[in-house]
Amino acid sequence: MSTPTQTRRTRIVATLGPATDAPGMLERIIANGVDVARLNLSHGEPDDHRKRAKAVHAAAATVGREVAILADLQGPKIRIERFANGPIQLVTGAAFVLDCSADAPAGDEHRVGVSYHDLPRDVQAGDVLLLDDGLVALTVLEVAGSEIRCQVLVGGKLSDRKGLNRQGGGLSVSALSDKDRADIKLAAEIGADFLAVSFVRRAADMDEARRLLHEAGGNAALVAKIERADAIPVLGEIIDASDVVMVARGDLGVEIGDAELPGLQKKIIREAVARNRAVITATQMLQSMVRSPIPTRAEVLDVANAVIDGTDAVMLSEESAAGAHPDLAVAALARICLGAERQFEPKEDLSHPHHRLDRTDQAIAFAAMVLAGRLGARAIIALTESGATAQWLSRYRSAVPIYGMSPFAAARRRMLLLRDVRPVAFSHGEKQSMAASTRAAVRLLFEQGRLAEGDNVVITYGDKVGHVGGTNTLKLLSVGAGGAVDSSRDL
Repeated sequence: MSTPTQTRRTRIVATLGPATDAPGMLERIIANGVDVARLNLSHGEPDDHRKRAKAVHAAAATVGREVAILADLQGPKIRIERFANGPIQLVTGAAFVLDCSADAPAGDEHRVGVSYHDLPRDVQAGDVLLLDDGLVALTVLEVAGSEIRCQVLVGGKLSDRKGLNRQGGGLSVSALSDKDRADIKLAAEIGADFLAVSFVRRAADMDEARRLLHEAGGNAALVAKIERADAIPVLGEIIDASDVVMVARGDLGVEIGDAELPGLQKKIIREAVARNRAVITATQMLQSMVRSPIPTRAEVLDVANAVIDGTDAVMLSEESAAGAHPDLAVAALARICLGAERQFEPKEDLSHPHHRLDRTDQAIAFAAMVLAGRLGARAIIALTESGATAQWLSRYRSAVPIYGMSPFAAARRRMLLLRDVRPVAFSHGEKQSMAASTRAAVRLLFEQGRLAEGDNVVITYGDKVGHVGGTNTLKLLSVGAGGAVDSSRDL
């Protein structure tokens, strides 16, 4: 029987940008552990993203790994407009006007334009408006037509195009802008595996994005970015309307307050896992590594806590897109994830209420996890068309590795965002019996060094080849000499 060697279970998402455009950098970050490459559609031109998507596939082929692509929509982020003479310094207690008219002049130390012209309808006297991720704060004194007259609550430096949030949320701007609608078509064109929707407020935002994506010919999994306070009361509905959830801690922390963020992160992760959705934890995970070659101890603990909370993936933003050491940041993230996983082995909790068995493939996944845990199986193998059974398996957070074996590259790339799942390219012939396919799958993993003689494995599959969602069979197999199946029994 083989001795388990530790392989990282938590996935890594890295944002591409000028720093990853450097010769050889994509290959290095992929070799260091990137599973999903994020294209931030807030920055750059469409051709930039087309080139980067092609470069990702080329670099992944060079390294010998599969890498998925996540296209991230800008969303209707509300920003102040530009200043006439560069950054200004706002003084606490001073008067300052937000001009929401369409023809607002360039700003100065007394006023500045705002990109969202309907903002006066969403605010009232006494509201607190936060600029530049909360570094500057304004108290609304009155609303007069298109002007929001404020007093500076927290002063500081303010430069062009900084973000604006209302403390506590409540802004009614639509989740999809005209730019987003165009970028959805771009995401479909480049074959993105995941599409992230920013500033989601309700399930209908995700439904609209899915409709537009399908109309454009795309089939990406949809990622709901939870970054508005308004989303929290309807969190379950948003999760159900999505395929993946992202804890976008930047704007979310600004709106709800930093003290509430740690508990809310845990709640979102727990809810996503319970509802069979993958979850990404993002924003400033290794922010100091934008310049530093090593992370701070606080950042190490932050990443480790997300892993212990049960996140499927952790994400780098500026650290990889514009940082001085993208490859070192990825390596550090991989190292921290491994350390956290090593010290906090998952414990089976099969009594959790989300383990209701509503579908056949879910029931098979549940039974496979129980069997693997009780009998000390070396691995669970899911022969899967779409990756659905592998996803159900991954929700149980077991220490047993899951091999999602599929003939479809798109399905394997989707599985790259699932914790504990290791996608493997595997094709069984249409005329090949399932018994022959299971033997071939075991032999392939044996040849790859993932299984050894004497290992017990649990394998799941459907008796109808090519039928998505048809997993209905579970077997226990023992690996014999040369990777042959020594014995099996139906369960």
